[in-house]
Amino acid sequence: MTRGKKIWLTLAGAAAVAAAALLGVHLSRRGMVEVQSGRVLREDLAAVVTASGEIRPKTFVNVGANAFGKIVKLYVKEGDRVRKGQMLAQLENVQPQAEVSAARASQRAAEADYQAALETLKTNIADLERAKSDLTQKQQDWKRTQELYEAQLIARNDYDAAQNAYQTAFSGVRQGEARIQQARAAAEAAKRRIAVQRANLLHNEDVLSKTEYRAPFDGVVTNLPVREGETVVVGIQNSPGSTLMTLAETSVITAEVMVDEADIVHVQLGQPAELSIDAIPKKKFKGVVSEIGNNALVRSTGVATSQAMGATQEAKDFKVVVTLEELPEHLRPGLSATAKITTARRTGVLSIPIQALTVRGKRELEPEKQSQAETAAQRKESKEKLQGVFAIREGRARFVPVETGIMGTSEIEVTQGLSEGDEIVTGSYKALRTLKPGARVRIDNSTPEKKEE
Repeated sequence: MTRGKKIWLTLAGAAAVAAAALLGVHLSRRGMVEVQSGRVLREDLAAVVTASGEIRPKTFVNVGANAFGKIVKLYVKEGDRVRKGQMLAQLENVQPQAEVSAARASQRAAEADYQAALETLKTNIADLERAKSDLTQKQQDWKRTQELYEAQLIARNDYDAAQNAYQTAFSGVRQGEARIQQARAAAEAAKRRIAVQRANLLHNEDVLSKTEYRAPFDGVVTNLPVREGETVVVGIQNSPGSTLMTLAETSVITAEVMVDEADIVHVQLGQPAELSIDAIPKKKFKGVVSEIGNNALVRSTGVATSQAMGATQEAKDFKVVVTLEELPEHLRPGLSATAKITTARRTGVLSIPIQALTVRGKRELEPEKQSQAETAAQRKESKEKLQGVFAIREGRARFVPVETGIMGTSEIEVTQGLSEGDEIVTGSYKALRTLKPGARVRIDNSTPEKKEE
């Protein structure tokens, strides 16, 4: 045999051995699924609800127009700090002031009439007392005259004169009593006119007061959409000309955020929150949940479901107010903010990556128990889904049902079914979706290289 033939035979044998080895590897990997794995770890978890909204002062008021008129004076500008009771704006008030002056004069006149009626009443009472005294005297004279006339000691003319004097005095008492009733009625009418004039004065003073606008509390002017010389009108809130300014009390600042309806059940009063403000990057602010809305708001319109026309299947949110524990500088109402509300905390609990969770039907887990003779109840039970993970045991993926607790950012608590250190399948998503219980797996936790574009 020549040297060349020996070399060719050697190469052919090596090739045959390599081919046999590759065939063995291929046959050994047939039916094997390539997966990524991780371990069940013990760590601290926090469940967080994230919601977006804007910064708002705890107390603010839109100072609206209470009367129609032209602004003659603005005493503040946007950004000014004001004290309670401080004058903010003045509308023209010539006519209201004149009406107040006229009403005060009418009230004084009514009061003078009432005093005059009281004096007349006093005079009539005095006249009645004199009339009664005169009646008593004339009655006594009449009795003596009767005795003398019966004794035939006086003439008939004297008797008639005494009788007439008594009757005249009696009529004078009756007239005095009537004048007193008239005087009392006149005094009561004058008193009522005073009440009417006081009410009229109160009305005109109220109209006049609506031309002056004063600060209801200490705060900051955050919005001033009007100028001197403009005419304001009483109208719908936030319509042009109906709002003079917005006053905010800035000692307490809040963030109003909208929480998804799926997360609102976990949010409670007093829970801590971390806020980030777009205008103040790289800084976090602590807060606490102080208010939780009870009515859902339609996400697309912001209208409460109780006010919406008919039922709607649109996404809904709930308003949650987070009160900041500190007051950042240069903070302005309306700034965009994001709140991360911690709804639960667990210390030293078993956790797994969220993506490791999967669901399988009982039919997939126990195919050998299925038969044509199974009952309807058994078929219904076999369609039930179980939540669990695939644990890697002896090179195979074993489905393990688990019970879970709170969910963190990327991990979830496992309360039952796994032990610390257990190796589980964490990816890929395609592998988890199609992985069969008991399938052979090959672990590849290498990081895939990014393709250059």
